[in-house]
Parts: sequence; structure tokens; C-alpha cells
Amino acid sequence: MAPLDWFSGRVFNFVHRNNLVYNTCWEDPRLDRVALKVSPQDSIVVITSAGCNSLDYALTEPKAVYAVDLNPRQNALLELKLAGLRHLEYEDFWRMFGEGYLAGAGRIYRQKLRGAISPFAQKYWDHKVRKFFSNRRCPFYFRGTSGGFARMVNLYIDKMIRIRPYVSAILEAETVAEQRSIYEAHLRDRFWSKPMRFAINRDTTLSLVGVPRAQRRQVERDYPGGIVKFVQDCVEAVFAELPLKDNYFWRVYLTGRYSPTCCPEYLKPENFQRLRDGLADRVHIATNSVQGFLENHAEPITRFVLLDHMDWLSDRFYRLLEAEWQAIVNCAAPGARVLWRSGGLRTDFVDRARVRVSGKMRYVGEILQYNQHLANELHAQDRVHTYGSFYIADVAA
Repeated sequence: MAPLDWFSGRVFNFVHRNNLVYNTCWEDPRLDRVALKVSPQDSIVVITSAGCNSLDYALTEPKAVYAVDLNPRQNALLELKLAGLRHLEYEDFWRMFGEGYLAGAGRIYRQKLRGAISPFAQKYWDHKVRKFFSNRRCPFYFRGTSGGFARMVNLYIDKMIRIRPYVSAILEAETVAEQRSIYEAHLRDRFWSKPMRFAINRDTTLSLVGVPRAQRRQVERDYPGGIVKFVQDCVEAVFAELPLKDNYFWRVYLTGRYSPTCCPEYLKPENFQRLRDGLADRVHIATNSVQGFLENHAEPITRFVLLDHMDWLSDRFYRLLEAEWQAIVNCAAPGARVLWRSGGLRTDFVDRARVRVSGKMRYVGEILQYNQHLANELHAQDRVHTYGSFYIADVAA
């Protein structure tokens, strides 16, 4: 292993070990709903992350949503949300997960939520709930490793380059043309300073938002200008080419909270009630790898949402990637659909993985039917817009 890869891996593990990494999902479920075409007979496996999208999928009324994550702290966050859906009134649920601040959070947690979560989640939130939800100036969405990065960006905006009025204005802009005017006149040149470019080019910075060196290497390989130009182009697309009015992904990290008109579906009053009335019961949580979960799951799965984690397995852990695909093939129902994202512009490492099908070894690329036209169309509309590519594929074996 090259020294730089070794050091980068150590930094990444240091940042993420024993931490809540994601406090909100960074994948656009509006695209996933179109791509998945969920029916009442579908069962969905999704990597938990912050659990927002598991709840979004539940609102499409599938048979079951299985939220799977190796990091038990991510599952503990989804457990807390599910407990809130069942035991809080909407106003307190909104304050907790919409504004990231709930007065009396510790007391409310002990009285209404603690008894509804697992022993691990209890142990975690016993120590974290007051710290994460009781500070109005540093709300929940500035917590965890990704939230810590968001907080640093906001300090840079407020204290170093002093562009907060223009950030607020662009978030309230009525049209893309108005956004573009604000961005080009007041934000682009000041935001992309030499210190910001330097920071974006550091593995330590990328680790805070869950980008391992393997994923960075893919971007450097595929994108002219490398990781810095890739990030800058992504940000410019969000602020100057796509509507921001309903972009809750960027709003929450630029303000620390959602707004009632710009938030995930599970936070809207009517959807809160639907989840409370029974749809939340269709969400099941497992602390495991995707492979481990599928190898112990008896029923066929019709939908798989793999986020971007295969990027993480694409080099040093390739045998694990092949083992995961073997588990997917073994557990997939006829016509099962798989979604994934990548930091790179292509994921040829998926197609060359080898699995056993009906006693014969085959390449994964031979048993997938890609819908690249739809994937490209949806990818262009992605409100997050930090991934290099998006894939929709049906398992044909």
C-alpha cells in the first residue's frame, strides 16, 4: 500500500470510528421514487445513512423497508426518528428534526423516547441527546462529522469572507435566473478563495463528508481538473442552474435547519401522520453489512438502494464487493432493481465483478439490464448534485 493511501485510510478511520457520520441523507429520494417505481408488493433494502430516505420510501407504501448499516450510530438516529414519530406530537418532532433544536430535549427524551429504542441506541443517546439537540446556536445539523464540516463552512461564510446576506438572498430567490445573478455577482469569486480550494483538496477535509481516498481517486481519474474542479462545478450547478426553493439538502447545511416549505417529506405534517398511523412500522433496522443482512434474510428482495458505498470497496476491498453482489444475486426476486451512485463518472468495477449464477461464474455486467437513459435524465435533476453518476439496473439472472 502506498504511504499516502495508508495515511489517508488512517485519517478516514480516525474521523469515522465511533462517530455519527451523517445527520441527514445526502441522496435525493425524489429521483429514487421515479427510478424504483415502488408497488405494495415491493421490499426495499437501503443503507440507513441518516434514515431520512428510509422514511421517504415508507411513504410510497411498500411491503417493507430494511434499513441496513454497519455503523450502529446511524441506525440509532433512525431509531430516534421512529420513536419520535410514534411518541411525540408533531410540533416537538418538527422542532427536534426540522429545526435541530428542542427545548427540554433531555427531559422529553427520557419521558417519551428512551423506552422505545434499543439498548445500544439508549446508551448512545443518553450521552448525546442534550448535546445534539439543546443548543439553538449549534443545532443538530451542525453535529456529527458531516455536520461539523457544515459548521466550518458556515464559519467561513460568516467570519472570513462575510457573505451571509448573499447566501440568505440566494436561498430565497424566486427564479434560477435570480440565483445565477446573485451567485455570479456576489458569491462565486469570494467563496472559491485559495484557502477554500486548498481545503477541498485535502483528504482530511473530504473525510469529514464521507469521501474515502478510493472515491477521490475515481474523480481524479475521470474528471478534468480533478476533485477541486469537480466540487466547484457541482456547487455552481446547484446555485446557478437548478432551483433552490425546494433544495432542502443545501438549505439545512447552510442554515442549520429546514424550513416548513423546504424539508424532507417525513417532516411534513400530513406525512408525519401517515407514518405515525402505521407506515413507520414497515421500516426495519439491521446493524450489519448489506452482504451479511442478505445472507441471513429468507425472503426475496425486489429493490436495492446501495448509495455510493461501492466506491469504497472498489480497490482494496474488491473481494467484499464481489461477495456483496453474490448476496444480491442470491436474494434478488425476479426483475429486482438496483440503484447506486458514484463519485466517479463510471463504475466499470461493478461490471467486472464475478458472481456464480446457476452454477456458472458470470460477470455482473452480463446479468444487469441498465436503464441509463432514465438514470441520466434523473441525474441531471439531482438537487444534491455532488455525485458523478447515477445508475438504475435490473437483475436479469
